[in-house]
Amino acid sequence: MFVYALKMLIGDKLKYIGLIVALSFSSFIINQQGAIFIGIMKRTFSFITDTSQPDIWVMDPTVQYIDDLKGMKETVLYRVRSVDEIEWAVPMYKGTIQARLHSGAFQTCVFIGIDDATLIGGPPSMINGKMADLRFPDAVFVNQIGAADKLASPGKSPDALKIPLRVGDVMELNDRRAYVAGICDTSRTFQSQPVVYTTYNNATSIAPLVRDVLTFVLVKAKPGVDLKKLCAKIQKETGYAAYTSWGFQKLTMLYYAKYTGIVVNFGVAITLGIIIGIAIAGQTFFNFTVDNLPYFGTFKAMGAPNALLVKMILIQALLVSAIGWGIGIGCAAIFGYALRYTDLSFNLPWWLYLTSASFLILICFISALFSVIKVIRIDPAIVFKR
Repeated sequence: MFVYALKMLIGDKLKYIGLIVALSFSSFIINQQGAIFIGIMKRTFSFITDTSQPDIWVMDPTVQYIDDLKGMKETVLYRVRSVDEIEWAVPMYKGTIQARLHSGAFQTCVFIGIDDATLIGGPPSMINGKMADLRFPDAVFVNQIGAADKLASPGKSPDALKIPLRVGDVMELNDRRAYVAGICDTSRTFQSQPVVYTTYNNATSIAPLVRDVLTFVLVKAKPGVDLKKLCAKIQKETGYAAYTSWGFQKLTMLYYAKYTGIVVNFGVAITLGIIIGIAIAGQTFFNFTVDNLPYFGTFKAMGAPNALLVKMILIQALLVSAIGWGIGIGCAAIFGYALRYTDLSFNLPWWLYLTSASFLILICFISALFSVIKVIRIDPAIVFKR
């Protein structure tokens, strides 16, 4: 009987293709918009992900997300170090700074100062240069994307390609000399600004003068220590906020979700994809069932129970949902791969595959619901009236 159900489905080629196209489009919208949304949200905390050495981030209690930068007194570092169960604690400066380009223009950069002694908090990987090179006088590291684009020098002619910033070049940061000692690889930031690393002491001397320059204290817990309990202990003994790396990522994501329109914008797009899929697939599937009512009536006249007829319809729905999901997610993956070298944020994790598959199955089952009702109510005598 299930073979006959599939033959009935594939036999009506126009409606079969119409179902596949509608579900493929719905699958593509769900996966493409979902992947872009995930990519954007990951960019909001990409700096936390790149700084993988610490277990805990200590900051001003009023900080709401990673770029909500509030300085602390230098003494906070020593107060944190005095807490038991901490293996090490190092300072970090994070802010923004104006870089003067060779063309005379200015470019805003993310400016990072890491511990002079240990260089903890540095970039995740180096493309040119070594981490130890950051100890050279006035040395800075620039991320590859920024060096090749926004910090690059213009070509000799308007049509010429930009000349990327290279190791050995000199740039100006807040009217101070900075020697490019290395090119590093970092994740793209939410604002896609260039990222510049230097030592903590160098950063605090170059950055605009403020009273409190310490932005974060990076903490490594001793082996076996419960991180959440240690965070609570740090907060109690120092009066400053302490978050695990995941907790800080979550804090940042919740801020952007609450105070920006990202969730609403992508939610509307994904919802429209689902509604379009249900509307088109539902109508097409219902028309397909109506056209095949005589066959279902024949099966019912031969003694087929309603449960079997319902299973036949669900098998048809499951087949078209699987094909539509596969085509849609394949197109979304091709879309992301084709634009991988652009500023597009695109991330297609494994759980999005499962989520989109669940949505497609739900769409098909909702679409099939009206057909199921029609088939259950069918009178077997319809066979003899034709």
